Amino acid sequence: MPAAIVIPARYGSTRFAGKPLHIIAGVSLLERVWRIAKAVKGCERVVIATEDARIIAHAKSFGAEAVMTPESCSNGSERTFAALAAANITQDIILNLQGDALLTPPWVLEAMIAEMQKAPDIDIVTPAVRLENEALEIFREQKKITPASGTTVVFDAHHNALYFSKNILPYIRKQGFAFVYRHIGLYGYRKRGLERYIALPPSPLEQAEGLEQLRALEYGLKIRVALVDYKTRTHHSVDAPEDVAIAEAIIAREGELA
Repeated sequence: MPAAIVIPARYGSTRFAGKPLHIIAGVSLLERVWRIAKAVKGCERVVIATEDARIIAHAKSFGAEAVMTPESCSNGSERTFAALAAANITQDIILNLQGDALLTPPWVLEAMIAEMQKAPDIDIVTPAVRLENEALEIFREQKKITPASGTTVVFDAHHNALYFSKNILPYIRKQGFAFVYRHIGLYGYRKRGLERYIALPPSPLEQAEGLEQLRALEYGLKIRVALVDYKTRTHHSVDAPEDVAIAEAIIAREGELA
């Protein structure tokens, strides 16, 4: 079952205008993300979706396929959906790889594709990593400083998501009975699942937590959680200008992904 990757890349970011074109360790943010997508096994097509001609021109400069999508798209999922028609994407599995996710290992995306291929009843797939020991303590300390940073997920015995939260779930009263899983904000959709999601109005839990994936759960779409391992790689994205130096330090320390 074939898959495509759409990279939503918005020029007009309120926190970091022109972010996709920013140079990070000698290469633009957008080209870094595109290189990762092109390295994913099982992906037949990579399309950049944007609202700005400057990004189209830059994408073409390094050989990428790019399409214009409406400026009115409010999030990456809406821009991904708009790209389906704009680029005539025929693949049934569509991965949304945000244009700031420059440190996403290709094998994480491959795990998402594999999960969709083996479970045709799944509408959406998203990855998560298990937090233990030092990693969990670091996550807890970060939460004390910025409570809205980082999302956790709990799921059933078949790895179907039960809930996502900005709180740390589950509350572990007794050690050894459950683990904390940090949600990685990447999504893969079957076409029908993306069409259903886009047609839904915002939901109460989505608005309360500020998590768009809760809309899917509240309206009964099935989200499969793919458990992944970053294999000592550091998870990070570029949301604001101050993230650039952090990303460059990680690349210098850990090397290139693609």
